[in-house]
Amino acid sequence: MAEYCLTTRWRVEAPLEVVWEAIYHADRWPAWWPGVEAVHELLPGDDCGIGAVHRYTWKSVLPYRLSFDIRVTRIERLVALEGVAYGELAGRGCWQFTREGGLTVVRYDWQVTTAKRWMNWLAPLARPLFRWNHDVVMRAGGRGLARLLNARLLED
Repeated sequence: MAEYCLTTRWRVEAPLEVVWEAIYHADRWPAWWPGVEAVHELLPGDDCGIGAVHRYTWKSVLPYRLSFDIRVTRIERLVALEGVAYGELAGRGCWQFTREGGLTVVRYDWQVTTAKRWMNWLAPLARPLFRWNHDVVMRAGGRGLARLLNARLLED
């Protein structure tokens, strides 16, 4: 299996609370995040959402799709969302939210391995292309979030 440790950072001129709400409600991502084809709730989790499982289907710039499930393992309102992924990708994802002056800073750390045989086979050569593809999808998500919130996304 090929392992990837990826970090994305969005700096958005919007209140932390509205940024949190947009990201917390993953079932709404397909409406504003190009690349998110579908999000389906498989299990609702407890009253706080811990243990909820959602299936995500992503399309990318490269001609492939990925589907995987994420089980929510941590929710700290306005601070962090974390989950464990399994399926065509396996690993851990963590959203972190902070205020920086009038900005909301969103950091996403994604530590995963690929389970698709062809991706693992190509990883020694295609790793930079897979990373680039991930970055393109995440930049599109940042722009989509900014449009949704009628806010400005600042480049690092």
